[in-house]
Amino acid sequence: MIFLVSILASAVVYAVSILYATIGEIFAQRSGVMNLGLEGIMLMGAVSGYITVVHTHSLALAIAVVILVGIALGFVFAFLTVTLRANQVVCGLALLTFGMGLSGFLGKSVSGISANLKFEKFDFPLLSRIPVIGEIFFHQDLLVYIMYLIIPLSIFYIYRTKYGMLLRALGENPAALDVEGINVFALRYAYVIFGCVMTTVSGAYLSLAYTNFWSEGMTSGRGWIAAALVTFSSWKPRAAVWGALLFGGVSIIGTNMQIYIPAIPSQFFSMFPYFVTIVVLILSCGSFRKKRPEQPSSLCVPYEREGR
Repeated sequence: MIFLVSILASAVVYAVSILYATIGEIFAQRSGVMNLGLEGIMLMGAVSGYITVVHTHSLALAIAVVILVGIALGFVFAFLTVTLRANQVVCGLALLTFGMGLSGFLGKSVSGISANLKFEKFDFPLLSRIPVIGEIFFHQDLLVYIMYLIIPLSIFYIYRTKYGMLLRALGENPAALDVEGINVFALRYAYVIFGCVMTTVSGAYLSLAYTNFWSEGMTSGRGWIAAALVTFSSWKPRAAVWGALLFGGVSIIGTNMQIYIPAIPSQFFSMFPYFVTIVVLILSCGSFRKKRPEQPSSLCVPYEREGR
């Protein structure tokens, strides 16, 4: 039982490390803009947060810097894709390459340096005393608890508010909103920037909570898993949570299996989460299902006011 509880608690941590990026990208794609640069953005969040905490010894300031980096990257990406109407896939891949290269360059100054400061786990009052459930969900760090709030708020916002209705309409028929006098471009800017901020926080979680160090490429493909999870979840935050827990469980089990089955090369277990990602995407999105994808109709389609 203790081993199972440990596996499940670790799966929650892994899930949170990709959920910030996944939920942010759900909002961005529901607005009609796809960002494939999540991996590079996560790395920028991880390195900027770690550099800040090494030099200032302040986690609050580190998160503030991470948010500013997300805003800057989001603004650049929105300018290219929304204002200049550049190809979203190409811009996303360019941002991916940029983030990976710049994070590696900036991270050289703190590589191998221990900050001796991270978001530590603590017991949530009362709830941590619940048998099993308390040990799994309520002995976590602050960023995990914040995610517990973000999940229901995201679901409520998208499906139960006027602004959520506008967001869904933005991804389906932006021209209809424009006719009503709603600024389509400003809304897309806001959601793209929000998505990038969430993604940088996702990266910062790796260097400031999940671990306590920086290493080049430390995201290890989590950005791609987050991007895949958006499609797997059919752009629904609730389904994204279950998907993240699935991938988290698979990853943690794979890590532990390296200990119990040393005869099998560790690389096999390392690739297992990504293999599962491919299988799940095929099963959930394959053409053999004969089911129309639930993606927003205007996803990856630049909006041109003159073309209404």
